[in-house]
Amino acid sequence: MPDFFSFINEVLWGSVMIYLLLGAGIWFTVRSGFIQFRYIRQFGKSLKNSVSPQPDGLTSFQALCTSLAARVGSGNLAGVALAIGAGGPGAVFWMWVTALIGMATSFAECSLAQLYKERDRHGQFRGGPAWYMSRGLGMRWMGVLFSVFLLVAYGLIFNTVQANSVAHALRYAFDFPEWITGAMLAIATLLVITTGIKGVARLMQWLVPVIALLWVTTSLVITAMHIGQLPDVFATIFKAAFGWREAAAGALGYTLSQALTAGFQRGMFSNEAGMGSTPNAAAAAASWPPHPAAQGIVQMIGVFIDTIIICSASAMIVLLAGPVAHTNSPEGIQIVQQALVNLAGSWGAGFVSLIVILFSFSSIVANYIYAETNLIFLRFDSRKALWILRVGIAGMVMVGSMLSLPLVWQLADVIMALMAITNLTAILLLSPVVALIASDYLRQRKLGLKPVFDAARYPDIKSQIAPGTWDDLPRQ
Repeated sequence: MPDFFSFINEVLWGSVMIYLLLGAGIWFTVRSGFIQFRYIRQFGKSLKNSVSPQPDGLTSFQALCTSLAARVGSGNLAGVALAIGAGGPGAVFWMWVTALIGMATSFAECSLAQLYKERDRHGQFRGGPAWYMSRGLGMRWMGVLFSVFLLVAYGLIFNTVQANSVAHALRYAFDFPEWITGAMLAIATLLVITTGIKGVARLMQWLVPVIALLWVTTSLVITAMHIGQLPDVFATIFKAAFGWREAAAGALGYTLSQALTAGFQRGMFSNEAGMGSTPNAAAAAASWPPHPAAQGIVQMIGVFIDTIIICSASAMIVLLAGPVAHTNSPEGIQIVQQALVNLAGSWGAGFVSLIVILFSFSSIVANYIYAETNLIFLRFDSRKALWILRVGIAGMVMVGSMLSLPLVWQLADVIMALMAITNLTAILLLSPVVALIASDYLRQRKLGLKPVFDAARYPDIKSQIAPGTWDDLPRQ
């Protein structure tokens, strides 16, 4: 079975996904007017606007933190270590590339999710790829297919990845039994996810920034302690990215293909740009200013924070520790732990365990919100169905804590590719709408106006969106 999944991964990630991700990212960069580069200086202002309280849904900042909670899991630690182990230091460069071009893809999918959102029976905004496939493309069957993929991924597979990393981290640091870790994590998850989307969002808006700041600060301190090695680390990253680093003096030589594949796989697992997961959180926000592109820009910031900042923090720790830390170990989180122990002392293993517990827990909780949202699309959101989902997630957390890690990552890669192929197909078909949203937003900004989406200007789109979603917005 592992050989089968390994073969499927080689087919999907060896060519199909790399070309699709690169192509989509470049396409949306152009169609959106290079929006990720034009607005990078205004990220601070966008974040400030995102905290404005809105009566009809989550604030943009809550939606951002919820999506970041799903992103900043074990992929930011174990995934980075595995990428370096499989593709060499050059994989870090290609992770950066996935982020920069993925920001445009994230803008596209999150803006579409905002545009085509609708209210659930409790008045809360819901939406995501399934909705824009159904409303924007008129292909409900495609939305159903995507929802099934997402439920398997976020209700089952990805939670096993998170639990697996936590269990192995605690075993390595404290010799803590995996089954006890799994049980405690499952109970904590159940207690939080029963609070619903608003309860989860309130928790994530303070938990996620604290965890991220703690990890990044640690990396900066470690980097400052070893500042003399930094030029060599960056030189190695860039040389290895293009296969220029030869095997010598006991160091592994990696090809361009290895670095590219490992960087794209782990980069996408971490920042999720193009996978179709983040739009489920983006749609829940009552965007401010009231324009679909505003939430698209806020979610672009999430990709930047996740990969350029947090994943880079992990990469610096692994690479500064030297070749011993980034051998091709099957346990990615243990590579990070050993790296921090080598650099800072014995406390490093326990500290990484704490960080991965917080990262993984926040990710599992956010994964539930994504799965719940797609149950609503499938119209299986009865109280009984929601409890089956909650118990199922808790069960997979238990199972994941005791599974073999290589098999878990292979399953995650396959389901991630299936989600991404379905979602990227949809947003590429809807790229004229993305271009229209971006140009409408940029036009109003250029005129010095607060961007407000006026659906009446676009009759074709107005006929597709949910009634009452974009009506009666304040005009300037």
